[in-house]
Amino acid sequence: MSQRLKIWIALLTIYLVWGSTYLGIRYAVETIPPFLMAGTRFLLAGLILYAWRRLAGDPAPTRGQWLRASVVGLLMLLGGNGLLSLAEQHVASGIAALIIGSVPLWMTTIEALRPGGARPNILGILGLVVGFGGIALLVAPSLLSGNPLESQPLGILILLGASLFWSLGSIYSRTADLPDSTLLATAMEMLAGAAGLYLVGAFAGEWSRLSLADVTARSWISLLYLVVFGSMVGFTTYAWLLRAAPVSLVATYAYVNPLVAILLGSLLAQESLTAHELLSAAIIIGSVVLINASRRLKSQPPPAAGE
Repeated sequence: MSQRLKIWIALLTIYLVWGSTYLGIRYAVETIPPFLMAGTRFLLAGLILYAWRRLAGDPAPTRGQWLRASVVGLLMLLGGNGLLSLAEQHVASGIAALIIGSVPLWMTTIEALRPGGARPNILGILGLVVGFGGIALLVAPSLLSGNPLESQPLGILILLGASLFWSLGSIYSRTADLPDSTLLATAMEMLAGAAGLYLVGAFAGEWSRLSLADVTARSWISLLYLVVFGSMVGFTTYAWLLRAAPVSLVATYAYVNPLVAILLGSLLAQESLTAHELLSAAIIIGSVVLINASRRLKSQPPPAAGE
């Protein structure tokens, strides 16, 4: 098999697997409390990945590397994925994918505002203006329609917080002293994130609400899918792509995944999108294309925003 074909198979895997995780999360949280669901997902995937990489010869991480990996895991997996799982109890998976797919906009903004951070070029600035305009178009009707504590507006606010936490974790991970093995570092982040998710789930009373007898087969299958494909296959494939393919090509997942999520949500979960939501989707995805194009000029790798 040629290298080119391997790259395209890996890309299609990322497109389909990470694009489908949003629907998987929606099905999983139907009968499993969200923080416990996400914690179990990352605990199982993290244990398997960590054991694999250590048996493969990766050196044991230092205490400092564990600390820094924990910061990344708590920001991205507790703050990012945990809040995403919470929000998908109320928000359609396609809408959730669009808001999370805007992470490059938040990252570019945070990077520009922090001391010593990289400033966006003209193309990047245009992407930010267009992207945040698309987000405003998407979320404004829900936020202005009534009480912000109602399910749909609250879910959208939670998703915006999830995007912010994921962006903060992604930026921190770029300069953090982590193990050279990307997969070992990812496993450590998963384990730390799982601990945080279980702790928050306990404080939120999720253990008392969890009834294994009431968990449906669809939720169990979705959780298994998230562990095996969403976490293990997805991150392993992404790590290989970063070494084997041009960054500009790998970055295309950032705007293909929301399209896959919207399509699957419509076909399998009967999620409907209004005209203004479709227009917002086109604007947000277009803005991410602009952001990635501006990054291409600097050869920066995209953040792993797979859910």
